[in-house]
Amino acid sequence: MTTIRKPATRTPALAMALTATLAFATLGSTFAAAHEPKQVLMPDDAATKALYEQFGFSEAVIDRGTVYISGVIAGPAKEGQSDEEAIDATFQNIGRILERAGSSWEDVVDVTSFHTDLAASGPAFVAVKNRYLKAPFAAWTAIDIDALYIPGGLVEIKVVARVSAKD
Repeated sequence: MTTIRKPATRTPALAMALTATLAFATLGSTFAAAHEPKQVLMPDDAATKALYEQFGFSEAVIDRGTVYISGVIAGPAKEGQSDEEAIDATFQNIGRILERAGSSWEDVVDVTSFHTDLAASGPAFVAVKNRYLKAPFAAWTAIDIDALYIPGGLVEIKVVARVSAKD
């Protein structure tokens, strides 16, 4: 005896319904993530915080798992301090900001440096940068500019990092 089965007419409809449900669920979670409020970090020091507020920017913004650090200016070097020491002090400051944001130098994905004299500050900058950023290396763009907001500043450093993975 031969049995003839009818094709299942509900299977394609069920598959389409499941696909649509998953698509809307994904879209909904993406929409919700896109509208989560960003977290803003401001300096702890009252005078520095007042300056940031006066000019309308934050020390860092954390948005959707990414940390965006505003440019931090290195120099001018203090009396008796080398350019490399001034740049290192700035990298230490950026490290503290990364830590407050739940990140670290290992999570840095992009560095942009703005140099008032790239030929002069470049070697010191690279020496310091290489102490903090290890392989696999972050992207880096170095730009030679005319001046920084702080007169005599050597370099302004802008950093983008991921928020560190939770253990």
